[in-house]
Amino acid sequence: MTVVKTLTELAKANALKDKKVFIRSDLNVPFDDKGNITEDTRIRASLPAIELALQAGAAVMVTSHLGRPTEGVLTEKDSLLPVAKRMSDLLGKEVRLVQHWVENGVSVKPGEVVLLENCRVNVGEKKDNDELAQKMASLCDIYVNDAFGTAHRAEATTHGMAKYAKIACAGPLLEAELQALDKVLKHPARPLVAIVAGSKVSTKLSILKSLAQKVDQLIVGGGIANTFMLAMGLPVGKSLVEVEQVQEAKDIIELMKSRGAQVPIPTDVVVADQFAATAKATIKSAQEVDSDDMILDIGPETARTLAGIIDQAGTVVWNGPVGVFEFDAFAQGTQVLANAIANSKAFSIAGGGDTLAAIAKFNIADKMGYISTGGGAFLEFLEGKVLPAVAALEARTDS
Repeated sequence: MTVVKTLTELAKANALKDKKVFIRSDLNVPFDDKGNITEDTRIRASLPAIELALQAGAAVMVTSHLGRPTEGVLTEKDSLLPVAKRMSDLLGKEVRLVQHWVENGVSVKPGEVVLLENCRVNVGEKKDNDELAQKMASLCDIYVNDAFGTAHRAEATTHGMAKYAKIACAGPLLEAELQALDKVLKHPARPLVAIVAGSKVSTKLSILKSLAQKVDQLIVGGGIANTFMLAMGLPVGKSLVEVEQVQEAKDIIELMKSRGAQVPIPTDVVVADQFAATAKATIKSAQEVDSDDMILDIGPETARTLAGIIDQAGTVVWNGPVGVFEFDAFAQGTQVLANAIANSKAFSIAGGGDTLAAIAKFNIADKMGYISTGGGAFLEFLEGKVLPAVAALEARTDS
């Protein structure tokens, strides 16, 4: 188990009363063209840490990044003001937005919570500037990282502050992420099945290679599956494919074979002549894909086979839909796998934006073992990489 000090432990020890607690959350929510928040899961996920600190009598400061602002420049679209308003509604109490907080300091009393403006506007944030981190750490008695989604980035509010704060700990969201991921990596119930899908092998090559050394079944989907199909000598027509990654795919297949494990290759697919929601979907054998066909989903036979593998699994790791699930005509494969995971007795953990969107579309969130809030951090942790933000907390267990 990854060992870090936690906010939960400090609250139980009555160590938060009258303390200034600084929480780094992940409040990077999506907006529509009119500036309205379209999905507030990340805000809701941040509330347990805030409420825990408030109930323990702390004065609470919260910050997050939002979008990709230019350092030193705050624009209306980069402001956390809409987040402060939504957070006020959800908490049932005022959450003031504080700007220029590094230069001017923060006034907050026990029982109050303030939201500190977009931390990436501060010059030096992304480069983990030591001077900036020290200034921010001096604002609080206790630093809390509750932003797993940014744990793979060494920035001033995710890494530097953990070095310089009097006390540094993990919030309940980060704590839950680490527990769930440790369960998958260090003590998985077997068989361990991983589903890795996406448009390109090249963007997920390192995670594919890493998982190939650990899992019992490696299910590939989307454009990644097309490259694996090509590696097995199957036709892919005009589908999204990376010819230059074919040898890498072959190597992964052979690595799995050498361990007595498998990469199931689609036996049937759903094709169309164009990438569009209105395109006509046609089911074909994997060996009968024509030169002008575009593979947009796995076929029903393949979906049944993969569902059977999932049904026998002890642990399932899911990152990426296996087809263009946004188009209903090509959503069946992902839906079958989603339902198989939901109905499986296996411990399941899912992460990544598209995966979360599929979980929401097929309404299986309450049947997942754990849904990770991280995308890149989720993959890097599974790959076995050291996450800078977590390492910084591990180094402060004696604080």
